[in-house]
This record gives sequence, C-alpha cells and structure tokens, in this order.
Amino acid sequence: MQRALIAGVLVGFLASYYGVFVVQRGLSFLGSGLAHAAFGGVALGLLLNSEPLWIAVPFTTIIAIAIFWVKKRTNLGSDTAIGIFFSISMALGIIFLFLKTDYSSDAFTYLFGSIIAVTRTDIWSTVVITLITIIFIPLWKRWAYVSFDRELAETDHLPVDRDDYLLAILIAITIVVAIKVVGIVLIAAFLVIPAATARLVSSTFRQMTILSVIIGIFSALIGLIASYYLDVPSGATIILFQAILFFLGMLLKSLRFIIG
Repeated sequence: MQRALIAGVLVGFLASYYGVFVVQRGLSFLGSGLAHAAFGGVALGLLLNSEPLWIAVPFTTIIAIAIFWVKKRTNLGSDTAIGIFFSISMALGIIFLFLKTDYSSDAFTYLFGSIIAVTRTDIWSTVVITLITIIFIPLWKRWAYVSFDRELAETDHLPVDRDDYLLAILIAITIVVAIKVVGIVLIAAFLVIPAATARLVSSTFRQMTILSVIIGIFSALIGLIASYYLDVPSGATIILFQAILFFLGMLLKSLRFIIG
C-alpha cells in the first residue's frame, strides 16, 4: 500500500501535467491509442517471461513516434494515424496473449490496475520519469505557446516538430509507468479528466496546469485509499472520484455563469 501511494502521487502528477497539453491540443484520443499500444508491449513482455515494463516502454515509445511521423508525412489526421497504430498494437497484444497460456491474472493486473501489484521497479521507474519531467519543466512555456497558436510558433522558428516528438515520448512513458496503478483500460481517462476539470474553472493556462496537477495527485490518493478499504480495483476508483470532481467543476462553472 505504501508503494502504491508513492506511485499514485507520482503518476497523479505526471498524468495530470501532460494531460493539460493533451486536452488543450485536442489529442484525447492519443491517450487511448498509446494505452492500447502499451497493451501490446505488456503482452509481449508476458509472452517473453520478462518484466513487462521494460518491453512496454520502448514498444509504446516507438508507436508514439510512428503516430506523429505518419501524421507529418501524410495528409492523414491525428485520429486516423492513432487509429491505425491503435489497431495494430491491439492485434499484436491479442496474439501475444493467445500464445501465452497462463496470462490471466497478470493480464488483469495490467488491464484494470492493482495497488498490490506495484513493485519497487515500478516505483523507481516512476521516479525516473518524474525527474525527467521536472528537468523539462522549463519547456512548459514553449509547449503552451504551441498549444494555443502552432502556426505563429512555427513562424517564430520554434522547434515545434521536435517538441511534438519529445512530448509524445514523455506521454508514452507516463502511460506505461501508470499502468499498474490505473490500468490500461482507464489510463486515457487519467490523462484527460483532471485537465478537463481544471480547464472548466481556470482563467489561464498556468492556472489550469497547477490545478490539474493538484486534482491528479489528490484523486490518486483518495482513490487508492478508498480502493484499499473497499477491496475494489484502484484504477476504477480513482477515475470515478475524478469524474465526481469533473461534474462538481461543471456545476461551479454553471453557477458562475448564472451569477455573472
């Protein structure tokens, strides 16, 4: 439980921090696509009797790079490129699991999340990506600029394409390290809901980022504790609590509109 709480706090920070860029850029489907790409990597790790995390990280990173590469080299939209690799990853994952005869309990852990499945390896992996994220925080202003006006950022000769790849890689790794806590099925929601809630009640992008991180960390803690005592899947509990906060945010915004 202690390991799960540490991982939950770190994952809550990571997912909600990157989530603001996902929501602002209209890339919510990216979270779902990379989550299912992670499923392919996890399934391959289980098939090879290896630590799934070490296989899922490069597997999902390659898929993330491929999605943006196809989008930039063709006239296809982001949703189409994501859908293509989403399908390929799922198909590979199903085949890998089919070839693995004793996968059931391990697969359910990765699909739905489990607080008792969090290991020291998961903790250290999450710490590493958190430190990397902190190192890249100075790029927040540039990423925010691109999120609001991509064409003007390109006119100002900012490395927009390079930043897209970097952001995609960091989101991909975040999704992989979050799998044990939230699960593959629900990790996309963890990327979107805190940021969407923060957007409802924030007046600036900086405020949205800070509030999203607070919501992500707080919901992870409450969800993990509740799932422990209720003996239910941790991922589902966290997401349901986030959903409650989202609807409260909608209510607050509606009241502000009525009063204003």
